[in-house]
Amino acid sequence: MKNHYLIGVICLVTFIFGCGEPNKFSYGSSEWLEYLGGPERNHFSPLTQINLENVSQLKIAWEYHTGDTGQIQANPIIVDGVLYSMTATAEPFALNASTGEEIWRIPGDTADQFNTSRGLTYWKNDNDKRILYTTGEWLYAVEAHTGKSISSFGDKGRVSLKSGLGETAKDKMVISNTPGTIYEDLIIMPLRVSEGHDAALGHIQAFNVITGTLEWVFETIPSPGQLGYDTWPKDSYKNTEVGGGNNWAGMAVDRDRGIIYVPTGSSAFDFYGANRTGANLFTDCLLALDGKTGKLIWHFQFVHHDILDRDPPAPPNLITVKRDGKNIDAVAQITKQGYVFVFDRENGNPLFPIHETPVPVSDIPGEQSWPTQPIPEKPAPYARQTLTEDDISPLADDRDELLTTLRSSRYEGPFTPLSRQGTIIYPGLDGGAEWGGAAVDPNGIMYVNSSEMAWHISLNPSINKEVLKKMTKGQSIYALNCTPCHGEDLKGNPKSGFPSLVSIEENRSKEVVKNTIVNGKGMMPAFKLSNDDQKVLIDFLFGDEKTGTALKDSGLENKNAAKSVYSISGYTKFLDKNGYPAIRPPWGTLNAINLNTGEYVWKITYGEYPELMAKGIPQTGSESYGGPIITQSGLLFIAGTKDSKFRAYEMKTGKLVWETILPAAAFATPSTYEKEGKQYVVIACGGTKLGAEGGDSYVAYALPD
Repeated sequence: MKNHYLIGVICLVTFIFGCGEPNKFSYGSSEWLEYLGGPERNHFSPLTQINLENVSQLKIAWEYHTGDTGQIQANPIIVDGVLYSMTATAEPFALNASTGEEIWRIPGDTADQFNTSRGLTYWKNDNDKRILYTTGEWLYAVEAHTGKSISSFGDKGRVSLKSGLGETAKDKMVISNTPGTIYEDLIIMPLRVSEGHDAALGHIQAFNVITGTLEWVFETIPSPGQLGYDTWPKDSYKNTEVGGGNNWAGMAVDRDRGIIYVPTGSSAFDFYGANRTGANLFTDCLLALDGKTGKLIWHFQFVHHDILDRDPPAPPNLITVKRDGKNIDAVAQITKQGYVFVFDRENGNPLFPIHETPVPVSDIPGEQSWPTQPIPEKPAPYARQTLTEDDISPLADDRDELLTTLRSSRYEGPFTPLSRQGTIIYPGLDGGAEWGGAAVDPNGIMYVNSSEMAWHISLNPSINKEVLKKMTKGQSIYALNCTPCHGEDLKGNPKSGFPSLVSIEENRSKEVVKNTIVNGKGMMPAFKLSNDDQKVLIDFLFGDEKTGTALKDSGLENKNAAKSVYSISGYTKFLDKNGYPAIRPPWGTLNAINLNTGEYVWKITYGEYPELMAKGIPQTGSESYGGPIITQSGLLFIAGTKDSKFRAYEMKTGKLVWETILPAAAFATPSTYEKEGKQYVVIACGGTKLGAEGGDSYVAYALPD
C-alpha cells in the first residue's frame, strides 16, 4: 500500500521553555488534522496569532447548536477549512470552520443514538476524501464534502467492529467511543466492550479504508501457540468467561517507522480474577505493532493481573527527548495511577528505571493477585499515592464519620485490592489522568491534568440462586445487571454520577429505556438481554411487572450468576455529606513535567467550586475530564471542569492569563486552527457529566477583527 494520508501543512518549529538547546523537528499543522492534533497525539499547534499579549481579548466568533443536549466528549478535526465532529448522540456533521455554518449532518439511527463519541477520522487519496466514524457496532465511511455514504465500503457503507472478534462476540456489546488511527490505507480501530463476565474479546483490528476489508487482527487474549498464551488459564481465549483487553483509549502512530502504539484495557470482569489466574498478557499493556501486519514488535505491561481497572486511560504521546546530548525518539504513556512511563520508541527500553514493587495481596477467596507491580523511578507521580487520617478533608462537616470509614476500610496504597469490608481506591477509578490525554511540546515538556478523587468499594459474594428464586424475574434481572450502579433500592448514587431510577416513568418512556438498555448510553454499557428479559426488566422498573414470574432454574440469569462469584458494591466515590471529595484539597491539579529529566517544571491547583470560593475558601481544585492543548505562542487552553470555565495558562509558568464562562461545561479537549488568516480555538460544550447542566453547542473563540 502507498501512503495516501493527508499530511497537510507541516511547520518546523523551534520551541524553548528554559530547558536548554531546542529540539527542531516537524511538529504540528495550521489546522487540526487528526484526533488530539496529529498522529503523535501531542495536542500541539504551531499557531502564534493568539498569544500571551492578546489572549485576554478573545471573543466568541461563532456557536453551533447541535440540538441534542448531552455529554459531548469529541475533539473536532479541521481539514481544508471544514470542521468535522460528532454530536452528543453520535451524529457526524461538517461546518464551515470560519462561520460555524452547517454543511452537512447525518441523522442517526434511533437505535444507535446512545454512544458517546470522542471524534472521527479523515483520510484522503487524491480526490477521494473520506470521513470514518462509528455508531453502535458499525464503522461507517462517507464522503468528506457531502456526508454521503460510500457504498463500496464494506456492506453498503459500513463494516462491523465485530468482524475479527469471533463468533462469541455476536450477541455482545462492541462499540467504539474513540476515533480510529490511520496508517497508509488502513484504519486501526479502538473498541469498547463490557467490563463484566459478558465482555467480548478486545482484539486490535485493522480495516482497509477503501474497501472495509478486515486486513489484520492482533489477539490481546492469545490463542494456543501464541506469545502470552501461558499467562492465562488454557481456555481463556475461547471467551466463555473472560474478555476485554480492548484498546478503548485510542492509539498513536509513527508513520515513518510504520509502528502503531496501542494501550490496551484490563481483563473483564474487572475486579475479580480467580478465573483468569496469571499475568494476563496482553491486557494493560503498551503494544508496539507493525502497522502493515499487526505483528508485535515490543510490549510493556503496566499492571499484571489487573483487579482494579488500572488500564491506560489515553493514547500515548510520541515525543523526542534529549539524553547525553543526543535526541531519542520516545513514547510516553500516562496512567490512572499518576505514573508516566517513558520508553525508547523503537525497542521499548525504559528511559527511566522501572522497579517491580511489592504490593498488597488480595484476601478474597480464590483470587491470586500479582505480588508486584511496575512503578517508574521518574517522573514522580502527578497524583498523590498515600492516604492517611491527616488527608481527610478539613472542610468536611462530617469529618469524624469519614475518619470512621477510612479506619474500617482497607487501604495500603494505590494497588490495594478490593475487600469485603470495603477498600479505599486512591488514586481513584477515574485517575489521576483520564481519556482527555496529555499535551507535550517539542522540547519534551508534558502538560497533564489530574483528578484527586478517592473511591470506596467493597467486593461481595454475588446473589445466590436461592435468593434469586424468591424474586420476580424482572427484579432478578435488575439485581444481576443493574445494582452495582443503581443500587438495590433503585436510588442510584447521583453524587458519584449514577442516576436514580425511582419513578423513571415520570421522565422516560419505555422505548427510551429499552434503547438505553440495548445500546448503552454515555458510559453505561449495553446489555444483551433477550426480548422477553428486556420487557420484564422494563416492566419492573416502571412498576408494571406481574407477580408470579419467578426466575427459573434454567434461565440465562442463573448462568451469569454462576460466573459472577463476586460483584462490587457499586461505583461509589469517597465523598463528604455535601458531595465534595472526602480527602484534603487539592482535588485537581495541572502539571508540567520535563520528560528529558523527569523533573517537574510546575504544578498548580486546577478547577474550583464557585460556592466554596464565595465563602472565602481558597481554590480547592476539582475533577476534570478532557485534556489541554498547547500552542507555539506559549499558551495552554483547557476546560473539563464542572464550573463551566474555559481557561488559558502561560505554559512556561502555569500562570492563569484568561478565563471565560462557557454556555455549558466542556468535558472535552479543545482544538485550534487557522482559516483565512484568523486563528480559532473551538470546544464542545455538552455539560451533563458530574451533575452539570446539559448543553448542545460547539463554541469557537478568536481575536476581534
